[in-house]
Amino acid sequence: MKTKLRIITCGMVGSHPLGGVAWDYFHYLLALAELGHDVYYHEDTWCWVNDPVLGYPTDASPYAVDYFTNFFDKHAPHLKDRWHYFHLHDQHFGMTKEQFDEVARTADVFLNVSGASMIPDQLNPRAIKVFMDTDPGYNQIVMATKPSWSKNVEGWIQQVRDHDRHLTYAENIFGDDCLIPRFDFDWRPTRCVVTLEPWRQFRDRKLPPSAPYTTVMSWTYFKGPLIWNDVEYGAKAPEFERFIDLPKHVNLPLTVAAAGYHKPTKTIDDAGWLQVEAKAASLTPQDYLDFIANSAGEWSIAKNCYVGPRTGWFSCRTACYLAAGKPAVVQDTGWSKFVPAGQGVLAFTTMEEAVAGLEAVAADPVKHRAAAYDIAREYLAPDRVLPPMLETIFSTIRNTAHLPPSKSPLPGPPPAYRERE
Repeated sequence: MKTKLRIITCGMVGSHPLGGVAWDYFHYLLALAELGHDVYYHEDTWCWVNDPVLGYPTDASPYAVDYFTNFFDKHAPHLKDRWHYFHLHDQHFGMTKEQFDEVARTADVFLNVSGASMIPDQLNPRAIKVFMDTDPGYNQIVMATKPSWSKNVEGWIQQVRDHDRHLTYAENIFGDDCLIPRFDFDWRPTRCVVTLEPWRQFRDRKLPPSAPYTTVMSWTYFKGPLIWNDVEYGAKAPEFERFIDLPKHVNLPLTVAAAGYHKPTKTIDDAGWLQVEAKAASLTPQDYLDFIANSAGEWSIAKNCYVGPRTGWFSCRTACYLAAGKPAVVQDTGWSKFVPAGQGVLAFTTMEEAVAGLEAVAADPVKHRAAAYDIAREYLAPDRVLPPMLETIFSTIRNTAHLPPSKSPLPGPPPAYRERE
């Protein structure tokens, strides 16, 4: 593997221009650049722009194009000439078609985060095409069952097959307790990455006693039943409903910024939650930074299809809280096998554990804030996550040394990575 790789990263920022989405995908671009790679962002999803100001999808491009421009001008000026938005597979923004085609012809890796983008026609035939599964449980069950409500599922499965490597955020996919189907892909576990620099400024920010513990989420439902082995799995709503009475059990301010037309606003209010509009928390990348910066910490649930099958998924959102030195009390999907829980980030599965976690953080916020950043630094930072990820991409067989020992709570990078530390 070359020391400096030309890597194309992909995402869905243009189709979903929101602060949390932008950081989820641009963290890969920023992180790979931080490690010295020659990296570019590309998006070709054929999707309309889900304009959050209008409140509905549109085939117009200006909002998304402005979103890209503003992000790079403000947060990554050193990469402002390295993005290519192929709007509806018709219009080129950022880089010209000719500029991007030249990058594609000479690329070493095509990192298709969430599998959202089409593979470029001009892509170097020797480039390794990587499908990164960021929605584990959902993706595997849809591929295994091919539900009638999933539009063009056969074509999507073929698109996944067209990649050379298949990474997954289901870090527990080979665990005895993981219930999701593996289908017939050579899944290679990985973990989300967070660049520390954008969040470092908030580590020591003093907050008022009224600063809330917060979460950002979408109150949505799948287009149809997601069933595996006679069990139906859902999105976030069923998990939040299990903990909706949490404010009645703790004497701490709890704020939820939930998007979605189906959210039961009055029920959430009556349970004692503070509510803010999701747009206020995540309309722009800076809004997302500020919302997390003004939080005492995070309390969050995960999608039911991550929790129930014990996927081991770890949240990109939680990674941002931790990098900002914000303790996180978050639902366990099996991630606590791989990222140590107890200080800085605390796992829960029951109401009692959720209450105990919040009370522990509130009792010693200084300790947990320091530990939160330490977790981000040691388990989520670019130099921790990406070298093992690239090694498994370039390995012709799955590097089992990257997988955690069955009885160890720590991930243990591959030997070659240990030698570089």
